Amino acid sequence: MAVLKKEVKLFIVRSLARFNTPTETAELVNQDYGVQVTKQQCEKYDPTKRAGVNLSEEFRKEFELARADFLEKPQNIPIANLSVRLQRLENQYIKHSKNRIGALVILKQAAEDVGGKYTNKTEVTGVGGGPIQNENVTYVTATKEDVRRVIDELESEY
Repeated sequence: MAVLKKEVKLFIVRSLARFNTPTETAELVNQDYGVQVTKQQCEKYDPTKRAGVNLSEEFRKEFELARADFLEKPQNIPIANLSVRLQRLENQYIKHSKNRIGALVILKQAAEDVGGKYTNKTEVTGVGGGPIQNENVTYVTATKEDVRRVIDELESEY
């Protein structure tokens, strides 16, 4: 088992915080740093796993920060960006342009993506298309005499 530099340890912690598996993280460490690590060695840097229970406070904080950043900013993931998806669809379209059915499926996918079919946006409006009323309004239709009668009844009970 290789002794890891702090830079590699931080890389492992951040990779695991981004929900990469220990196996994927081990492969990334090998690609980026040329260091052979096992998935078991990587697991020790994940505080959510049993193997990472003794992770230092410094790495634990780094894990929490990296995970929060990852979850708060989905736009950092390329495929979450419409332009990236369209570019990849364009590449597929060019590659499969001789296959008419495949090309039509790709064109349909691109049109649906651009048209917003795959978004979770829902526009909600109030009465007559106006803004939604944010406050609760209670309308009282009782007369002064009705109110006085109810007050008198309540007072007589006590």
